[in-house]
Amino acid sequence: MGAVLGVCSLASWIPCLCSGASCLLCRCCPNSRNSTVTRLIYAFLLLLSTLVACIMLAPGMEKQLKKVPGFCDGIVDCEALVGYRAVYRISFAMAVFFCLFALLMIQVKSSKDPRAAVHNGFWFFKIAAIVGIMVGAFYIPEGPFTTVLFVCGTICAFLFILIQLVLLVDFAHSWNESWVERMEEGNSRCWYAALLSCTCLNYVLSFIAIVLFYIFYTKPEGCIENKFFISINMILCIAVSITSILPKVQEHQPHSGLLQSSAITLYTMYLTWSAMSNEPDRHCNPSLLNIISQIAAPTSLPVNATAIPVIPTSAPLKSPQWWDAQSIVGLIIFVLCLLYSSIRSSNNSQVNKLTLSASDSVILDDTTGGDVEDGEPRRVLDNEKDGVQYSYSFFHLMLFLASLYIMMTLTNWYSPDAETKTLTSKWPAVWVKISSSWVCLLLYFWTLVVPLVLTNRDFN
Repeated sequence: MGAVLGVCSLASWIPCLCSGASCLLCRCCPNSRNSTVTRLIYAFLLLLSTLVACIMLAPGMEKQLKKVPGFCDGIVDCEALVGYRAVYRISFAMAVFFCLFALLMIQVKSSKDPRAAVHNGFWFFKIAAIVGIMVGAFYIPEGPFTTVLFVCGTICAFLFILIQLVLLVDFAHSWNESWVERMEEGNSRCWYAALLSCTCLNYVLSFIAIVLFYIFYTKPEGCIENKFFISINMILCIAVSITSILPKVQEHQPHSGLLQSSAITLYTMYLTWSAMSNEPDRHCNPSLLNIISQIAAPTSLPVNATAIPVIPTSAPLKSPQWWDAQSIVGLIIFVLCLLYSSIRSSNNSQVNKLTLSASDSVILDDTTGGDVEDGEPRRVLDNEKDGVQYSYSFFHLMLFLASLYIMMTLTNWYSPDAETKTLTSKWPAVWVKISSSWVCLLLYFWTLVVPLVLTNRDFN
């Protein structure tokens, strides 16, 4: 009887899976907009694929993956690399899916467009398509597939890092404006203290990061690149922080302040650390375990004991693991940015232009009653009849880039070496990450000074 009821319950969801997001989530979510619910579902699908990719790297999975016909052909050490090949194929499948939808949704202006129904509905068929592409990807011959995908993933991951910056700047501006407004409305001391505390915390964490970088990622002789990366990014962060509080900048942008600069500084320190963590020279790139050992060694050794130096080596690890500190932090930032991009409703016109979002004037009032079905108001309202709230095509493009960013993060940006059949970290990955930090700072600096440069345009 329980099995029959379970089948009947599943069958009751099939019509919803074939229709819109409003039906799919109407039973379990409060009153919300169709534009938000749809984005959350797509984000959930990407997060689910990320979880599957993580499972592929779990110990013991290599034995199951080796059973796939032809999956280990031409690999000397299949057990060490088969998980990474699986991650590449899962990410490739999600990238193909979102790329096709990005092309399909070009120039969709409102939910009245027939393509909008495909974007907001037919979930059963879309999930089936993802599974089909994913299964088919496992049968793609190796050849140059992994190498080409690695190059594409490096470029797309760089672009997604820039999108993360845009979302971070948008969040920082919204955060600052919200707290400043509450400070002006009442209880100003409390909100001012909260604003000051968060700003100081970000700068303190950034300063601690810089000190740790100099201690563990530089040597008195050598590691010149790391010294340059740390020093130049520290100087640039100080420069943008000072710029944000200049009288001229404050005159044109009253909401600009140190809170946004502190968030950008902390994010830049993460990018710097992430870049140095991918250096092929292990002498200048100690693992987290080696760092912990160096910290614990002075206190754990007896008085007369002599510490045994760890001999650095530039040889790559035979079976590198993805769950190091910088990959975990990267995944956390990715999840937060993905969720924020799915629920954001920014009033920042510049961010809306950059993300190709629609004007706020077409957003329906939250107090509208909406359509009525069976005497009850619909929980998910279609607020895109007069115009879309975000660019469907750009949103899928962002998820396309995010899919390849996840691929690079889970594989530690390791480059497959066709000769040795191993995964090695190479300098191009380092330069991609460190250059993205410079572009991030440049973009933020431009948002501060653009009203001073383009005086004939309105940036309010």
